[in-house]
Amino acid sequence: MLSSRLSSRRRLRAAVLAAASAALVAAALPSPQPLGIGDPLFPHLGNPGYDVVSYDVAFTYSGSNSKPLDAVTKIDAWATQKLDRVNLDFTHGAVRTVEVNGLPAEFASAGEDLVIEPVVAVQRGSRMLITVTHTSDPRGPKDAGGWVQTRDGLAMANQADAAHRVFPSNDHPADKAYFTFRVTAPKALTVVANGTRVAKTAGATTTTWAYRTSHPMAAELAQVSIGRSAVVTREGPHGLPVRDVVPTADRTAMERWLKKTPSHLEWMEAKVGRYPFETYGVLVADADTGFELETQTLSLFERSLFTTAAYPEWAVDSIMVHELAHHWFGNSVSPLGWSDLWLNEGHATWYEALYAEEKSDKPMEQRMRAAYTNSDRWRAAGGPPAAPKPPLPGQKISLFRPVVYDGSALVLYALREEIGKDVFERLEREWVREHEHGTASTADFTGLASRLAGRDLSAFFQAWLYGTKTPPMPGHPDWRSTAPKKAASARDTAPRTR
Repeated sequence: MLSSRLSSRRRLRAAVLAAASAALVAAALPSPQPLGIGDPLFPHLGNPGYDVVSYDVAFTYSGSNSKPLDAVTKIDAWATQKLDRVNLDFTHGAVRTVEVNGLPAEFASAGEDLVIEPVVAVQRGSRMLITVTHTSDPRGPKDAGGWVQTRDGLAMANQADAAHRVFPSNDHPADKAYFTFRVTAPKALTVVANGTRVAKTAGATTTTWAYRTSHPMAAELAQVSIGRSAVVTREGPHGLPVRDVVPTADRTAMERWLKKTPSHLEWMEAKVGRYPFETYGVLVADADTGFELETQTLSLFERSLFTTAAYPEWAVDSIMVHELAHHWFGNSVSPLGWSDLWLNEGHATWYEALYAEEKSDKPMEQRMRAAYTNSDRWRAAGGPPAAPKPPLPGQKISLFRPVVYDGSALVLYALREEIGKDVFERLEREWVREHEHGTASTADFTGLASRLAGRDLSAFFQAWLYGTKTPPMPGHPDWRSTAPKKAASARDTAPRTR
């Protein structure tokens, strides 16, 4: 008995000494500060020192958008360096408690970072489980991103850097992870999220829904839809489950659009290979966002896109293909940095335009000549395709300028003219195959293009991707670009697609 007591006392003394030592280390640490991984467009986005494996995010929604949701976010990650502190991206919510590996941790806000100080430093190469109990606030400027208030609930629009307005995360596409969403909502509402449903539990007045992704995802592509919705299922190519989410009242009216998705999938697969995820679908949100968005496995669309006469049918079809194309270019193959955004939007715009050419007799050459005419003006407004200017202060979505859409599709058109259609089409398929479910950079793309073309294309890409003036178009020496006559707007009529 005496031996047991002595052993207990030794353990207690060791714990006290360890805690005291940790307190001394903490006292020596500098004040909490926001960190980043060095992205020149978003200096404080992402965090060094760890690699997230998975997120488990739980929300409780009362049915009202006038108050914050209760939430718990669990982050499972590997430490890539010793961490006396751990920074997460998180803002616009109240943090209640934080635990690291089951022990309560101190925390503070610094800029848009949540800075966590574990009791015991996290060693390099070790696993850490962070649990944050917090709120998630759907209120705020609608153009800030994060939660989108719909007329019957909520949806998400986190691009480019607004996921951390919803839940704590390593909010940069360079760190992709698996996601599980658990949402408790009033029984009258339907919840749908990225991936596939893995559980549904009904209570007396609420239902808890759980969804899980089968492939890694960037936080900016997260999607949770809560509302009075109908979930419409059908089969896509090779048995792919297709599920669309629409306001219940619009179920019949939306069918003329929803039934197009399997043929869109077939067309894209014929161009670049098999669809890379476990399911696909269209989420029609009854909200005024001003854009559509490629949230992974469930693309977000404004209801008005399908219900007004503002856009002809061929244009709506092409916009639907644009968001679908992102599932190869941007979702499966994610940008290593935000300056690589042209790879996402240029390719999605390319297939949007190619679909319009093949299905609706809208010549690609005509669209690209118009883009060439405007290219110098777009470059002056937003920078070259692979070296875009930072977004305007307080207007983060101003990053999505015409130069990263038609201006970047123009680069792909020039590349096809330079290396020929056969090599170009092989490049497209090899690109999405080689980097599937990973991240890749502009240098990766230009290197692959040179390899497949059998010659060094560095001078071509230097001019087209980084030049302030648009180079001559191969095969079209008569094309001219109009220089801006005055200072151009940084937004410069950006397209509605993302």
